[in-house]
Amino acid sequence: MTQNQQTRSNAPRKGGPGALSRWIQRRANARTCTRIRRKGGAMMGMEVLILHTVGRRSGEPRESPVAWFDDGEHGWLIVGSGGGSRNPDWCLNLMANPDQAAVELHGSTPVPVTPHRLDAADREKAWQHIAAVQPRIAKYQGKSEREYPVIRLSPRQQMETR
Repeated sequence: MTQNQQTRSNAPRKGGPGALSRWIQRRANARTCTRIRRKGGAMMGMEVLILHTVGRRSGEPRESPVAWFDDGEHGWLIVGSGGGSRNPDWCLNLMANPDQAAVELHGSTPVPVTPHRLDAADREKAWQHIAAVQPRIAKYQGKSEREYPVIRLSPRQQMETR
């Protein structure tokens, strides 16, 4: 590998964290997923699930702890926050490979889900609910230049066997 290639591969992605930060985040995510499986998914006053996705570039399975909110329609609402200038990798992976997504709650096996990014009035209604339940997220949104995506995860309809 040439010096220029090494510099590029270790350089932070535009608007994103550097290699060390990504390594730390992966380790923290793994520990958090283990904790959710062992003790439950409540952290910092929020319910947390494990989102199973597939990497959009690598094709590798990914597990990300993500805060979730009940949408009242037999699904989960999640918010692509994180404070950065771009959406989190889990959000990009989820939307790139929506047919391979699943959620895992404490004490359960992963449930296949279909993600739907909410827009306009649907997003606003969901956002009001999320901000009421967790004002901290609304505070973070107020400091960000990007609009946090709100995604509804609905249990995927399984093909009936006959």
